Amino acid sequence: MPPSGQAERCAPHVELPTNKELVLKVIPMPRDCNGNGDIFGGWVMAQVDLAGSVLPAHYCDGRMATVAVNQFLFKQPVRVGDILSFFASVTRIGTTSITVQVEVYAEQGRRRGRYIKVTEASLTYVAIDEQGKPRKIEVC
Repeated sequence: MPPSGQAERCAPHVELPTNKELVLKVIPMPRDCNGNGDIFGGWVMAQVDLAGSVLPAHYCDGRMATVAVNQFLFKQPVRVGDILSFFASVTRIGTTSITVQVEVYAEQGRRRGRYIKVTEASLTYVAIDEQGKPRKIEVC
């Protein structure tokens, strides 16, 4: 894989999704970097988990927990100063769980208004009661 700078220049620019909801925007800071100057994958995963929980919160009406990361793909490195946009959509609503697809796009450095997809993931959240046990989701 080419060094981070080359990967950024070679990554295809894409349009932002119109069929998903913008649920979070964030700018990674220097404290979020690994030794290579890229943002830690774990930091990105934490942000995806937060973004993914936004839509299920509308359905769960109470506590919920992440129960599975079904898929997680890092497509391009994320750098300090990138503006990350997190888009989500509900892909499945079960009796006690909701599965969400999250896509992350970056505006890099001086290329404002031009986006690359850096990450995509599928996560499942479960509605829980006060004892931490799964409870039924009431879909209106």
